[in-house]
Amino acid sequence: MKSAKASKVLSLTAVADALTKAPPVPGYLSDFAKAEWRRVMPDLIAKRILTKGDLGGVEEYCIMRGVIREIEAERKSSGGAIDPRLFGIQNRAAATARQLASEFGLTPTSRQRMGVAGDDDADTDNPLLIK
Repeated sequence: MKSAKASKVLSLTAVADALTKAPPVPGYLSDFAKAEWRRVMPDLIAKRILTKGDLGGVEEYCIMRGVIREIEAERKSSGGAIDPRLFGIQNRAAATARQLASEFGLTPTSRQRMGVAGDDDADTDNPLLIK
C-alpha cells in the first residue's frame, strides 16, 4: 500500500547566518591543506551554506586531503615505493575526506543526492530512498 509522499528533494540551502566571506586560511594547516582550503572555500561561500560552526568540519576535510597529498609526495620522492603503514594512514584519511566532502556537497554523488527529486511513484518501502 502506498502512502502520500513528501517531497524527496534534499538540498543544501542558503542559511541566514551563512558566512559571506571566506575566513583566512588557518596558519597551522600544511601547505597541501592550505591549498585545499583555497580551492573549496570560494564555492562553499558562494553557496551560502557555511556558518562559523561549520568551519571545524571544513578544516578537518582540508587536513585529511593534506595528509593524502603529503603521503603521496613522500611516496613519489622515495622512488614510488609503497610503505604499508603510510598506505593505511592514507587510506583512512581518504575515507574520512570523502565522508566530510559529502557533508558539504563537494562530491558529484552528494550533489546529485542533495539536488535531485525522487520519483513520486517510487515504492516508499525502499530503505535507500532519500526523503
